[in-house]
Amino acid sequence: MKYVYIALIVVLTAAVLLFKIQNLEQVTVSFLSVSFTLPVSVLLILVYALGMLTGGSLLALVRTWVRGARRA
Repeated sequence: MKYVYIALIVVLTAAVLLFKIQNLEQVTVSFLSVSFTLPVSVLLILVYALGMLTGGSLLALVRTWVRGARRA
């Protein structure tokens, strides 16, 4: 089973690196008065990480509300 996990990690890492190499075009992102330029792949990874963070926070908030409703 250990080798299966290692193989999955290697395949996932290779896929991420391939994605990074194929998406090197630069994009400019502007928000309010701040503007910065970065590769498309970096932007997508940042947006994905931000989505995981906000989604996890929202899920935790809903769980807290459900627990509070059950106690009341």
